[in-house]
Amino acid sequence: MDAQTASHGLFGESPTFQMAIRQLQAVAEVVEIDQNILERLAQPKRSIIVSVPIRMDAGHTHTFVGYRVQHSLTSGPAKGGLRYHPSVDLGEVAALAMWMSWKCGIMNLPFGGGKGGIACDPEKLSMGEKERLTRRFTEELLPVIGPRMDVMAPDLGTDEQTMAWIMDTYSMSVGYACPEIVTGKPVEIGGCVGRREATGRGVVYCVMQALKEIGIDPAGATAVVQGYGNVGSIAAHELSLRGVKIVALGDRYGAIRNLKGIDLVALNKHMAEGKLLKAFGGAEAIDPEDLLTTPCTILVPAALERQITEKNAAKLKCRVLAEGANGPTTPDADEILASSDIFVIPDVLCNAGGVTVSYFEWVQDIQQLWWNDAQVNQRLEELMLKSFAQVRSLSQQRKVGMRTAAISLGVLKVAREKARRGLYP
Repeated sequence: MDAQTASHGLFGESPTFQMAIRQLQAVAEVVEIDQNILERLAQPKRSIIVSVPIRMDAGHTHTFVGYRVQHSLTSGPAKGGLRYHPSVDLGEVAALAMWMSWKCGIMNLPFGGGKGGIACDPEKLSMGEKERLTRRFTEELLPVIGPRMDVMAPDLGTDEQTMAWIMDTYSMSVGYACPEIVTGKPVEIGGCVGRREATGRGVVYCVMQALKEIGIDPAGATAVVQGYGNVGSIAAHELSLRGVKIVALGDRYGAIRNLKGIDLVALNKHMAEGKLLKAFGGAEAIDPEDLLTTPCTILVPAALERQITEKNAAKLKCRVLAEGANGPTTPDADEILASSDIFVIPDVLCNAGGVTVSYFEWVQDIQQLWWNDAQVNQRLEELMLKSFAQVRSLSQQRKVGMRTAAISLGVLKVAREKARRGLYP
């Protein structure tokens, strides 16, 4: 199996998919995996491209392109988010689905990896247009989704309301309420308390453990967060509750910095009034390219893929790199970081809190038995710290980086299950 072979066909030369393949190759070099199974792991089981025509508010019809990739169904139904973003393409979605397989394996969840997306700019769509887009996309995927086949969740550009529309569309199709078809939906219709905050909280649980291991007191630490959306804002809030000073933040419109600490309460009030983050009066506006290289204890990239590259990796001035986003660091950047003293918490571990609480939600929906917030958070912290310890232990035993150790755990779990099940027919 090589990157060139794996890129043939629908995935073309997607840089994000090539990242995922290079990471899989790195694992194959340090752990023993049957080559026939490795070949299967390098290609998604199922890749779907659908046309999504909807009537726009202006009266004309516009056709969007939607994707859903199910990387593996070996461990259970495909599990993964649905993103709305202009850059969405099949290669990106396939890479994200592969990473979800490893993530579910690391957390020992009964899911395979899945991911979906629609190439669109949700900020340019009205609420009605987004609803019609979501419902038509769901309708197109009805033959390949279901509580035991493929369970979607929110991701970039989607939210609880998006999941509610998917649940309703699917439920209307099957003739009964089926909350377990999606996770990350509103609590009123079967959502799990704490699901929206789960990814950010999971990031912080990992950060606190990393600081403990390297002997840094959170009360004297500083943090920079790239991407002040759902994950980044929750991570910043949770870090501040633990005494960490947030010194710089950024989103798609700009970045700000205040070395004395940014008042998050005031910032959130500012943004709730419809104002941009970069216009916040309690900090100075900076070039977004300077955000990642701002000196800090903790750097949390929580935006898009491939933000830390060979061009800026050597310029990072953090002690802990906590990857809240999926695929924020390229393999070339990883090689540079390997020779530094930066403690990397890889994405497949660091942001696994979201899929973990999605699992909790799925279980509750099936059982119709609800957990309270304390139960969710306690169980999430237990599983995150357990997986962190396993990854750290393998990293030290094999003398490999945390990313290779983490992906190894996920890959080996899926590989063992494929070996046990065999190849049909």
